[in-house]
Amino acid sequence: MKAMCEKIIPSQNCSWRYWLYQLEEIPFNWHYHPEYEICLTLNSQGMCHIGDYIASYGDYDLVLLGPELPHTWQSRDNSDGSKHLVHVAQIPAQWLQQQLQQNPELQGLHTLLEHARCGLSFNHKTAKKSEKLFKKMESATPLERYILLFQLLNLMANSPYQTLSSMEFSYAKQLDPAKDKFDHVINYIYDNYTESLSAELLARQAHMSTNHFHRFFKKRTECTVTEFINQLRIAKACKLLLKTKAPITVISDQCGFNNLSNFNRRFLAIKQCTPSQFRARVQQKALI
Repeated sequence: MKAMCEKIIPSQNCSWRYWLYQLEEIPFNWHYHPEYEICLTLNSQGMCHIGDYIASYGDYDLVLLGPELPHTWQSRDNSDGSKHLVHVAQIPAQWLQQQLQQNPELQGLHTLLEHARCGLSFNHKTAKKSEKLFKKMESATPLERYILLFQLLNLMANSPYQTLSSMEFSYAKQLDPAKDKFDHVINYIYDNYTESLSAELLARQAHMSTNHFHRFFKKRTECTVTEFINQLRIAKACKLLLKTKAPITVISDQCGFNNLSNFNRRFLAIKQCTPSQFRARVQQKALI
């Protein structure tokens, strides 16, 4: 079975991504990505597939996966109706390696990250400790999450672990023939996201039907085309609100929104405040 390449979008104002999934069940989704991944699975049991490693897993399943290592978990719904909880940290490999090169304090992580290319599993005691760090990430600021990430990596580097896959996987292009097609669409969006973009237009870029493209995009990004584009537009708006004195109506136009009310609504949904409130808060902090 060929693995699918997944596109990872960093959390807001972060270099990496943290997310807490709360799922009725965990579907089989054989995929890979160029990021390192730390995954803590709670209140769940089923089968995990990591490279050529296949085994059952249970509560407090903690693993560290290297770049391009295909993986998936699979479970059914819990008999008591409770949710499967999955804490995930996905860290760009190039960014993490730069951190190690620039900071001698992090040299102790080299061996851990090298071994992670085959996937690593940690014991229940380490998983319990990691849960405390992950829970703090839920409400942490970007800087606090940065510190918590390296606390988590330090915990793993100083804990016993078991290697999972018998081999590394570093041939990503062979695994997913649609990767080049997807990269082309993503690059097109980044180059044109302030312009008028439609799913129909992007589907033509990928040489797909619109319905197929919607499924194709959602499976690889975990968000819709509209959500993805709006995230890029709001990120640009935040930069303009911070760095310029341009009126909000002008910024709305520069970021590709068709009207001010739509801009305000999208901004509020993503940033939990209006553009004017965002600018006022930043200006107030600058005066303190």
